[in-house]
Amino acid sequence: MRAIVIGSGVIGTSVAYELAKAGAKVSVLEQGRVASGASAVSFAWTNANGKRPREYHALNVAGMRAYIDLAREFEGAGWFNQTGSFEWWTTEAAQAKQLAGVKLEQEWGYGVDFISRDRVAAMEPDLDVRAIGEAPIVYYPEEGWIDPVLYAACLLRSACERWGAQVYTGTQVKSLETRSGRVSGVRTAAGERFEADIVVNCAGGASKESLGEIPGIPMKSSIGVLAFTQPVAMTLRRQFHADDLDVRPDGAGRLMLHKISVDDQLSEPKLLRPDGIEATTILNAARELLPALEAVSIEAVRTTVRPIPGDGLTCAGPMPQVDGYYVGVTHSGVTIAPQMARLLADEIVHGNIREELAMFRPARFFGGAPGSVVPKSAVAGPSHD
Repeated sequence: MRAIVIGSGVIGTSVAYELAKAGAKVSVLEQGRVASGASAVSFAWTNANGKRPREYHALNVAGMRAYIDLAREFEGAGWFNQTGSFEWWTTEAAQAKQLAGVKLEQEWGYGVDFISRDRVAAMEPDLDVRAIGEAPIVYYPEEGWIDPVLYAACLLRSACERWGAQVYTGTQVKSLETRSGRVSGVRTAAGERFEADIVVNCAGGASKESLGEIPGIPMKSSIGVLAFTQPVAMTLRRQFHADDLDVRPDGAGRLMLHKISVDDQLSEPKLLRPDGIEATTILNAARELLPALEAVSIEAVRTTVRPIPGDGLTCAGPMPQVDGYYVGVTHSGVTIAPQMARLLADEIVHGNIREELAMFRPARFFGGAPGSVVPKSAVAGPSHD
């Protein structure tokens, strides 16, 4: 089976790796450089915190656990950090919502509980817990983050060296080629043709674009802004989420900072100055909780488009317009990527219909029920038990 994967972010590289491992002959076509899109500007938080409905929560949890399994295949796995995370909110309405969420997620078996300020101070001495006030603090011990670019590089190298996958950068796919109602390959912007039996579109925000006569996925993508500090002498290991502020280590002493209210000020990605109002707003919020940042500046600010399908949920599986054409795009792509890849590879290569993806099928955007279109190859194959 010849498979083309469009895109080389965390989802594309995960899909390419799992397809190659399952026995497909894989070619990855990337219009830029590897992991140069949203994956390169991601907070990369692995979590199922607040994810609804239950099926979407379960898909995120499975993604978190898939990283643990996948890390065993890579000695050292320097791209995976499972250190846990803290969360607190300062308004009564948000705290009530948090309490309800904690109770529900505990019922679902998710790792979450309240933790004392003294315990937080002992675990993270750089964090000024006095600034938290009386807000209840929640601890999620199974959460963490990945380094998306390193992750993508490791998976692609392994797929190439172990199973002969090929990667083509600077190669933009413009249209699908079909024969008798089935995918036969793709045509690039440069006019080059790549033959394939299966095409999986993992192009993130670009999944909204049509490929020839085949429509794209409706998207409601949003803008994300990340700020990166200069190296600072602190020992912060865990990420924390304080109201709309997110903070985590980013290697070499730097911190990655994110603030949702700053995201909301932008309608499109653009270049932002390290000393601009956006960076200053983010840094000042972080300084209230981390005194060591008082003499530190922002070194870089990056913006991106976060891929989000039109209804906010994962979109994974066969497109209804033509046999052999699949899509894999989702918000929380970092969390879900390894599990989505496993499930799609099982469907595509082995013909097993995966019920975990039943409510996330692309057909729902084209007049079909969420699970109404399943892989044609799966019909003749054994069902997954």
